[in-house]
Amino acid sequence: MNKIAVLIPCYNESKTIEKVVQDYQNILPEADIYVYDNNSVDHTDDIARKAGAIVRYEYRQGKGNVIRSMFRDIDADAYLMIDGDDTYPAESARVMLDLVLDEGADMVIGDRLSSTYFKENKRLFHNSGNIVVRKFINILWKKKTHEEIKDVMTGYRAFSPLFVKSFPVLSEGFEIETEMTIHALDKNFMLRSLPVTYRDRPLGSESKLNTYADGVKVLMTVFMLYRDYKPLKFFSILASILLVLSFILFLPVFIEYLQEGIVPRLPTLITAGFIMVVAIQAMVCGIILETETKKNRQAFELNLNIVKLLLDAKH
Repeated sequence: MNKIAVLIPCYNESKTIEKVVQDYQNILPEADIYVYDNNSVDHTDDIARKAGAIVRYEYRQGKGNVIRSMFRDIDADAYLMIDGDDTYPAESARVMLDLVLDEGADMVIGDRLSSTYFKENKRLFHNSGNIVVRKFINILWKKKTHEEIKDVMTGYRAFSPLFVKSFPVLSEGFEIETEMTIHALDKNFMLRSLPVTYRDRPLGSESKLNTYADGVKVLMTVFMLYRDYKPLKFFSILASILLVLSFILFLPVFIEYLQEGIVPRLPTLITAGFIMVVAIQAMVCGIILETETKKNRQAFELNLNIVKLLLDAKH
């Protein structure tokens, strides 16, 4: 029998955690359900333990820190990650895990945005934020081998052990889902999306996501990872912008020189020349970093083979 691990990162979810644990026990009776408590002060851990979950602790605050510990600590044949706020009904869990176990998917994304999310979620900026992040990622990481990612920031996902044990978690907070999605796209893992129903938090349960502060962090994560994973494209865009700016400053000065034989605006000419030099440097940086990125990608693929061998040896 395949070993299944249900991963529930929690911070002050006392109003919902018992129901969440029981729902997934009913749907996946063979699974081990892990609740990682992240400094809750409302006895979330006690309630989860009484409900039958395996409770562990992560004292570094932030969802990314919790998931880092979960992925390092737990061994399984398939993983299901959910939030502890009772927003994801358990009915889709078996299908998501079967996509991992039977069809070889490395990550299955529980797609809320194609289902009930916009009807249920009452926070308008969350809705628009999800759309913006999704569009950016699909534009920047467009691949012929992958369908469009419908929901980037969902907390409902299933994973293969190969993905879990090779994913380098860098984010500390809610930007972790964005990092997972981009990493999977960049490293050509097999992705599947499954529409899942979503319901808003029950009365009295509050979201820990700060719409503006965490939204900015997510967008910064997208652009920073684009710089790291696709440096030639990133610095080419930067170099092109600087090049255009340099020509805008240079052309009037050059026209005046052709007409009058003098350069009356020397500071403008110097500024244009300086911006041109920076544009060339940006392009050179992109070329050098692209070479390093290619080497890192090759090293990752070789390490992925080692991880696969180690996982197979455990079986």
